[in-house]
Amino acid sequence: MATFSVLLLTAPPPGLGAEAGGAFIKIDGREALLKSVELFLNRDNIKQVQIVFLPEKLEEAKQKYGGHLSFSGVKAVTGGPRWVDQAAAGAPKIAAECTHVILHDAARPAVAYSDIDALMEEVEKHPAVTLATPCRTMLAELDEGGSPMAFHPPGRFMQLLMPQAFTKEIFSQWTASKSELHASQFALLRGSPFNVRVGGAGDAGLVKTMIGMLPKPKLKPPSSPFEEAQW
Repeated sequence: MATFSVLLLTAPPPGLGAEAGGAFIKIDGREALLKSVELFLNRDNIKQVQIVFLPEKLEEAKQKYGGHLSFSGVKAVTGGPRWVDQAAAGAPKIAAECTHVILHDAARPAVAYSDIDALMEEVEKHPAVTLATPCRTMLAELDEGGSPMAFHPPGRFMQLLMPQAFTKEIFSQWTASKSELHASQFALLRGSPFNVRVGGAGDAGLVKTMIGMLPKPKLKPPSSPFEEAQW
């Protein structure tokens, strides 16, 4: 059975500017990063959760979130400024017992629990898997000046989501080289279109709505009356 180390990144993904670091935006009173962390807690096959902060954000993060993260068993790591730099910062700290790594954008708290379950199952068949959702409208290809060069039908493209999952070997190779992973290395797994990213404060209401529309995780019934009484 695969066992997982989860690495949440607070830097914006490739292609987005530094101003797109939405992990610290509050969604319904709590930061997106805290809600994102909770997606991976209380899962038997997840043995470790780490979250990576930019060096200049680490002390502030410890003051604001240290109690919550410590109580949940989440380790804070420092790294950056790029997405791959943060992934590389967490790589040496992956627990030896873990066979796979889940990489997640801490600005994406609206992920269906069933999508994470499916991702963990699928990565046992492939070296790398990413959630994706179909594009639903025509896409415009732009030149360097922002003018349209061509239009493309949506059927040829899918929108990449997070999280992504890797074998520990592939993840270690990528973070050691810091080179781009080729698309051919990934399997695509269709995920919920509600999985949207917080890009700024203006997205908070939308993401709150998306979280509310996701199916709720199934709770395990107590195995005995004594266990039920403890709760």
